[in-house]
Amino acid sequence: MAMDKETRRALMVKGLERYRKERDFFKFLSDTLALMPDEEMQLSKEVTDITVDRYDTIIRCAEEDKPFVAGYFNAAPEVYTAMDLPWYLIMQTPFLAASAPYLMEDVDAAEAMGLGTDWCTACRLSLYYIEAGLSPPPTCMIGLLHPCDAATMLHQAVVRNEKWRGIPMFCTDPPYFEDQRGIDYFANELKKMVAFIEENTGRKLDLDRLREVVKESNKQYELWAEYAQLRRAVPCPQGWGMGGPQCFAVSQIFQVGQPRGTDWFRRLVSITEKKVKEGRGVIPKEKIRYFWFDLLPFGWCFELMPWLEQEWGAVMVMEMFGFTPYTPVDTRNEDTIFKGLAKRNLYESPMVRQARGIADYFASDIARVVKDYKVDCVIWPGHMGHKDGSASTGIMREICNELKVPYLHIGLDLFDRRYTTPEECKDKLSKFFGAMGLG
Repeated sequence: MAMDKETRRALMVKGLERYRKERDFFKFLSDTLALMPDEEMQLSKEVTDITVDRYDTIIRCAEEDKPFVAGYFNAAPEVYTAMDLPWYLIMQTPFLAASAPYLMEDVDAAEAMGLGTDWCTACRLSLYYIEAGLSPPPTCMIGLLHPCDAATMLHQAVVRNEKWRGIPMFCTDPPYFEDQRGIDYFANELKKMVAFIEENTGRKLDLDRLREVVKESNKQYELWAEYAQLRRAVPCPQGWGMGGPQCFAVSQIFQVGQPRGTDWFRRLVSITEKKVKEGRGVIPKEKIRYFWFDLLPFGWCFELMPWLEQEWGAVMVMEMFGFTPYTPVDTRNEDTIFKGLAKRNLYESPMVRQARGIADYFASDIARVVKDYKVDCVIWPGHMGHKDGSASTGIMREICNELKVPYLHIGLDLFDRRYTTPEECKDKLSKFFGAMGLG
């Protein structure tokens, strides 16, 4: 049953109120970064400016009753760009506004609503924002049935949500094994997704335009790989403040297949090349090179990551979202394009790559990064929602033992600092570094 206009309008008013608040938060960050002349800070400012522009676009679409979509980064977002269709990430608020002052209030409100605290905080918050009317209702939604149970639960909960029940929703069905049959199957699922979007937005996908977008996207991934190679240098030119999370955001969310994003990557590579040639590391004296094999603790990373650099000379030379095992998409025809997008989004996207399929991905990714980046230790932060990874911690520890590299499993919440406090994490890390003779 389609949502009536009056209901949609009422939900939109409340949803946009929070949306504008988040937009203003990023505008404040952009204004703050504008005061910092450093080239790297200006790159961060560009990402923040792009974020503000995306918020403004969704707000404008909502106010003018134009179509926009809610979806995910691993559902071929090149399609959205090719269709000139604005979209926002369902889990946008937990990740983008994680350092906002109201985050802890939202976590508590989600618990008060009855959402289980053993459920991934990102998924829990995303459902809370919908239940509380704090997300603008889209024209249609692309759901997610992978990589983890929490994502599937979120989708099922949204499908049954009383407020969003009238919003058309579609989910691509993910195969399990990585083989040609799986790629062919998922490519067909993406084509079904396109047909669904066309039917519910009135936009049509032009194959030539999609080809242009994918070619531009390929350029971004190529530059990202070049940047990732530069981070192998000793000392490492970039740490936690730049790198993987921003590269991921630009290429898979903010500027998918768009020239502005490609230019951002070119500037990043240029700045990093200069630092490598000059032998400049991200900190004056690099002592420990660590691989942070998960997402950053978005809710409180500004308390932990600088401390690691200052107290221990520890530099994050690579992280899960900075690892780039991406394959260029063949743009010869419709079939090759959709099969290439299927492989990229099902088998190569970060976190989805490791959590969706076989445990071998955890082991093989660790082995490659440890060898390529001269890693001194591997840290599995163990976000409480990433039970798939925590179930494989024995495998990860074993591969690190074979590589003769120390391994630490912390156990924390990426958003709720109270789960394992920053001070508790610092204590665990200090004892680990000391016991392993690092730093």
